[in-house]
Amino acid sequence: MGLLSNKISRDELKPGDHIYSWRQTYIYAHHGIYVGDGKVVHFTRGKGKEIIAPGFLILSSNSVYGSENPCQRCRDQSMLNGVVCSCIDCFLSGGKLYLFPYNVSKSFFLAKTRGGTCTLAESDPVEEVIRRAWFLLENGFGAYHLFKNNCEDFAIYCKTGLLADNSVSVGRSGQASTPLYASFSALISSPYLTSSFGGMTAIGYGLYCYNRYFSDISKRHDVSKVPVELLVIRFGVAKGKLKEQ
Repeated sequence: MGLLSNKISRDELKPGDHIYSWRQTYIYAHHGIYVGDGKVVHFTRGKGKEIIAPGFLILSSNSVYGSENPCQRCRDQSMLNGVVCSCIDCFLSGGKLYLFPYNVSKSFFLAKTRGGTCTLAESDPVEEVIRRAWFLLENGFGAYHLFKNNCEDFAIYCKTGLLADNSVSVGRSGQASTPLYASFSALISSPYLTSSFGGMTAIGYGLYCYNRYFSDISKRHDVSKVPVELLVIRFGVAKGKLKEQ
């Protein structure tokens, strides 16, 4: 793994790692937490739960394996929705494996041209990361929302325990801040509008970097540390497994 790419081999995987794999020709990435023994806990949308985003359709992030050719280890997970546990092959769904690094430097963060590939925030101890992932597998992570509660949000929460107020307009995850939206915002709001393509590109990219940096989970002012037991109550997804203290 280096500045130009976060790609790693399976031999480099460690329990508690936040990993991701690109989908649909790098349109978006699917994120999860590696919990060891070749298993990944992740937050997903099942088949028939496609996500409509402005300008394109994001299909289910579940495995390429389906009812016609189920994975021998996971069986058919194509219809599952929410937090699931899959083997690494099903999680990658034919894609390559990437590591999502934590506690990166400001220069490293800004050098990444795509959001949702690293964070300035520090990770909690491995044991706590894995405990959160297993707990949320049993109790859920709320309703999936493309911009406010997605697979990257799930993995970042497992790693940090940090939760942002999703009532604000900026999504919690890094890949929610796309160059498309940054460029559009620049064109409609900048007092320095110019007919120059280079000028518009510079304005758009500058706003994109600014937005990415200050929307990182470590820089936002609406973030708090939330115990996982309280999180499921806040989301209203507890399944009766929490006993009264």
